[in-house]
Amino acid sequence: MADKRSFKARIGNISSISLLLAVVLALVATSGVFAQATTAPESAQVAIANAEVQKFGLIAAAIAFGMGAIGAGIAIANVGAAAMGAIGEKPEIAGQALIFIALAEGLVVFGFITALMILGKV
Repeated sequence: MADKRSFKARIGNISSISLLLAVVLALVATSGVFAQATTAPESAQVAIANAEVQKFGLIAAAIAFGMGAIGAGIAIANVGAAAMGAIGEKPEIAGQALIFIALAEGLVVFGFITALMILGKV
């Protein structure tokens, strides 16, 4: 039992660190997207700046979709295990259990929509 607690604590630490990293990278990516030049750059400098903005936009979209998928995976793992245990004890609640699993799957959809919105700006 002590091993499970330490494993859950490690997973919590890893997920909080990865969430913090995702927020920092998203802030860096959005600051690059909304940054404006103070002087009138030449056409070569504009092309370089556009490439940088596109690079950070793609990174932000990947992070948005990836973190949504990881979060949904963790949620489905926990909810699915509990749902299967509940269905084993009381089979008539199978429909309700599937609803809770579908709610956790919605996180992937939100991450995908956010990634599409970011890619639309790039």
